[in-house]
Amino acid sequence: LGWYITAGGVHPAFDSSLSSDPLQAAQELPPVAWAQFVAGCGFVEFLTTKIAKMDIYKPGDLLGAATWFDEDDQGWIDYQNKELNNGRLAMLAFMGMLVQDLKFGEYGDQIFHAS
Repeated sequence: LGWYITAGGVHPAFDSSLSSDPLQAAQELPPVAWAQFVAGCGFVEFLTTKIAKMDIYKPGDLLGAATWFDEDDQGWIDYQNKELNNGRLAMLAFMGMLVQDLKFGEYGDQIFHAS
């Protein structure tokens, strides 16, 4: 989502002083912003390790939803497979946008616009 917001020239922070190119904007980001990003990611990792140490934890189930359903329930298995496939599709889509920006210097839907 941030890729398209910046492609539209809108920056919710820093008074729009960052580049519209997301990769260049990441390089222009102040060190304190990177520190906040790393601290936020670290906090999420800390929580997941604490959750993983709980007795009811099952691999891949950080929020404990598996305790609400029977493991043999076909609806639950289908739901898990759909979530896994959606995650895979999202990773491929992101890689496509990243390659588009790195290879062509265009991002968002700009590659489809006539020059």
